[in-house]
Amino acid sequence: MTFVPLGFKRTKPEAATAFASKHAVMMAQRRSVRTFSRDPVPESVILDCVRAACTAPSGANCQPWHFVVVSDAAKKRDIRIAAEAEERAFYERRASQEWLEALAPLGTDAEKPFLEVAPYLIAIFQERFAQDEAGAKSKNYYAPESVGIATGILIGALHQAGLACLTHTPSPMGFLQNALGRPVNERPFLLLVVGYPAEDAEVPDITRKPFDQVVTQI
Repeated sequence: MTFVPLGFKRTKPEAATAFASKHAVMMAQRRSVRTFSRDPVPESVILDCVRAACTAPSGANCQPWHFVVVSDAAKKRDIRIAAEAEERAFYERRASQEWLEALAPLGTDAEKPFLEVAPYLIAIFQERFAQDEAGAKSKNYYAPESVGIATGILIGALHQAGLACLTHTPSPMGFLQNALGRPVNERPFLLLVVGYPAEDAEVPDITRKPFDQVVTQI
């Protein structure tokens, strides 16, 4: 392993304080959206946000992620049909009453029109193991944690780019593997719905936990 200089430039404390404060305020405005505009989003914006996600740290630098950026209308339609079939089974049979009661205030149901309306879907896959062209396998370390960190960076980048998104996690998600032609060493992690919110978009009137309830300073 060869090592190279970091090239790190330290930010002055006053500049760091100003940036951190502004960033916290901006991210506090982020909300999950289920009503999207059909207005197009520049592809370069989406790809640059994904590029940022690919800078995430990962266990042993395995980088066990793959992002499938979907804008094709027919493919989005196929995904919606398959996702709604799984969602109907979830709401009608698989979900416990406790789970359904937890979801009720959010107004969710088996209908997922946003999967077609939003200009982009980003399917995020986790590599269960790496596999080279000869078929040799190698272990990926801390794959779920690594993909989760990359996904968080992606969501933050999309928000800062002025876009809204929704983390959609139909259960099970195996249909995504088939619909998008991904290899057997990958498993769907989640589906990110991306675009501009509709003009009349509304979100549940919810609050986040108080800061001192989720943070401990020692």
